[in-house]
Parts: sequence; structure tokens; C-alpha cells
Amino acid sequence: MLNSNNDEQKSPQRRFLFILGAALFIVVIILGLMIMFWDKLPLNLSQTQRYTFGGLFIVYGVLRFIRIVRTDNRR
Repeated sequence: MLNSNNDEQKSPQRRFLFILGAALFIVVIILGLMIMFWDKLPLNLSQTQRYTFGGLFIVYGVLRFIRIVRTDNRR
């Protein structure tokens, strides 16, 4: 078996913050996809700018989620 520190139970505060971070990750990903592909969204941007702006949102969400997972595993 692998020796890991997952045997101890997480505190309710840490669990809540992890769930909140995961929910925010999903919201940011959906917002990035909406910016990229929803044409009726009232933004005066060219298609290239939409893809760039939406892609930056998605990258931000992924980096933020990776940071949350790393700090959650360290504790």
C-alpha cells in the first residue's frame, strides 16, 4: 500500500474551501467557453480577441485549480 497522509480526515473548513475552489474553477471554465463561442454575448471583440480572452480565462482557471489541489495535498 502507499503511505499517504489522506488517512486523516479534513476539517470542515478545508473541505468547504476545496469545494468552493472547485466550483469557482467550473465557473471560470464556463465563462471562458462562453466568451469564446457564444456569439450573442455583447462584447465588441474580433473572433481572434474572443479566443485569446477566453483562452486566458481557461488557463487562469486551470492554474488556480492546480494551486488549490497542491496546497490541499500538502496539509
